Amino acid sequence: MNGKEFIKAVELVEKEKGIDREIIFEAMENALMAAYKRNTGIQNSKVLIDKNSGDIKVYSYLTVVEDEKENDPESDGIDLDTEISLTEARKVNPTLNVGDTIDTEITPKDFGRVATSTAKQVLIQKIREAERNSILNELGDKQDELLIGTVELEDRDNYYINLGRSNGILPKKECIPGEKIEMGSQIKVYVSKVDSNSKGLLILLSRTHYGFIKRLFELEIPEVTDGNVLVYSVARDAGNRSKVAVYSENSRIDPIGSCIGEKGTRIANILKELHGEKIDIVKYDKDPQVFIENSLAPAKNLKVLIMDSKKQEALVIADGENYSLAIGKKGMNAKLASRLTKYKIDIKNTKDAESLGITFRDE
Repeated sequence: MNGKEFIKAVELVEKEKGIDREIIFEAMENALMAAYKRNTGIQNSKVLIDKNSGDIKVYSYLTVVEDEKENDPESDGIDLDTEISLTEARKVNPTLNVGDTIDTEITPKDFGRVATSTAKQVLIQKIREAERNSILNELGDKQDELLIGTVELEDRDNYYINLGRSNGILPKKECIPGEKIEMGSQIKVYVSKVDSNSKGLLILLSRTHYGFIKRLFELEIPEVTDGNVLVYSVARDAGNRSKVAVYSENSRIDPIGSCIGEKGTRIANILKELHGEKIDIVKYDKDPQVFIENSLAPAKNLKVLIMDSKKQEALVIADGENYSLAIGKKGMNAKLASRLTKYKIDIKNTKDAESLGITFRDE
C-alpha cells in the first residue's frame, strides 16, 4: 500500500463507515511513532503523514529551552539529545522561541514496509471500532424491548440469535419450558441486558422474563399499543401461568375485553407464542383490597383485609372451592397474585381465621 492507495483507503473508510479521516491519520501517526520508538529507542521522534499525498516521514526533534538552563545549578543542564538552547536554535532559525522544535528528517529507507503493515492494522481497528459504535447506537437503547431475530447457532447452553447487525445470546434456561426452537426460524425475544465492553457488544435475550409478556401485549393489542389500555404489572411462572393487570383511564373502554378480543382472537396470538402458557388478565384497581381480590382469579367471593399498608401485608379469607382456587396448584396462584400486587398475601379459611382471633365483617 503506497501513499495514494492509503489515501484512497482512508477516503473509502470515511465514506462507508463514517469515520472522520482526521481520526484515522492521528491513529496512524501514533501507531507508527510507537513502532519507530520501540524499534530504535529514539524517543524524541514523531511521524507526520501528508494528508494529500499519503507520504509518511519520520523526524527527530530538539526542543528549544532557555539559555539559563545550561548554567542552572538546580537543573541537570541541557540534554543535548533532546534539547537545544534558544541562542543555538536562533542560529538555525531566528524566529524560533522557547518551546518550539527543530525537526530533522530521519525516515528509514525500509519504513514503507512498516507503514504498510501498520496502516492495515489501524484501518481494521478503526473499522471495527466504528462498527461497534454504530451497532451500539442502533441496539444500545433496546434493553427491555422486544425484537425479532433468526436462530442462527446453538451450543450446549445457548442459542445465538441474528438480530441483523449483531447477534444476541438466548440462554436455554431463558427459553419457555418445553418449547422447541429450530435453526433458521424467526423468533421473538426480550432484550434483558445490553452491555458494551472492550470485546464488543453483549446482548442477552430472554423468553421467560415477565417483560416478554408485557411487550407481547403491546405488540398484539392495539389499545395497549396506543395507550388506551395500560399494563400495570405482570407476574409470571414461565411455561405455566402468567397474570397481567390492566386498566384504562377511559371509562368507555373495557381493558380486559380489549385484551381478549372477539372470541379470544387477540389473546390467542399471545398464547400461541407462549406455547400453551395460561394467562389471567385481571383489572387493576387503586384500592388494594379490590386489586388483591381481582388478582386471585379464578377464585371468587373473597374477603380481603389489609393488615399493614406500610409493610403491604394482606389477609384473604376464602372458603370451599375458592380457597383451593385462591392458593392454586403448589401455591402458584397466590404467589403470582403477590408478585402482581406487591403485597404479601396470607390466605385462610373462615374457621382458621377465627381461631386466630381474626374476624371479618361485611360492610
